[in-house]
Amino acid sequence: MIAAEDVALILLAAGRSSRFPDGNKLEAEFLGKPVGLHVVTALKDVPFRTRFVVADGCALDFAGYRVIHNDAPDQGMARSVRLGVEYARGAGAKAVLIALADMPRVTAAHIYRLLDAADADDAVVASSDGVRPGPPALFGAGRFDFLLSLEGDAGARDLVRAGKHVVTAPAELIDIDTPEDLAELRRLVHAPEAITRPEARR
Repeated sequence: MIAAEDVALILLAAGRSSRFPDGNKLEAEFLGKPVGLHVVTALKDVPFRTRFVVADGCALDFAGYRVIHNDAPDQGMARSVRLGVEYARGAGAKAVLIALADMPRVTAAHIYRLLDAADADDAVVASSDGVRPGPPALFGAGRFDFLLSLEGDAGARDLVRAGKHVVTAPAELIDIDTPEDLAELRRLVHAPEAITRPEARR
């Protein structure tokens, strides 16, 4: 296992929201707060060494995070990962935990299970719904050079597939890419927005 105190949290909050025509998906309301702040709340008591959020102008206040500005989100998620890992290495982190701000159901309990599964400097531990591995994912410092070489959106997929996988309920790993994704999540958890928003009454 690796202690949270040795891990830098990198929260990825930069993206085009190209499939979310109503604006920035992270600012959309879910259970009374913006989508992008749910993971912030869920992980606020995990004693990470440091916390970074890689953003591109999102209006949310990521309190307690050092904001890294990604001025070229069109270059894909890999650019955000590279920026975060550069700062994490500078902070002396022994590992990074990469999480996505558009996954509002992630819990601290699951993150601790990822930390518990890390057993080496080159550890790769990803989340899984039992079918596909993905974020949140932990990478030991021995993988930093590889992460810093990534390009586009798909560079780490083979590495993640070959790593350890910690299975959790599929509902915990739901990510919000479209208004339909958000509407379905609201319905699943009986969110008040599912009742009051116009699309729910059609």
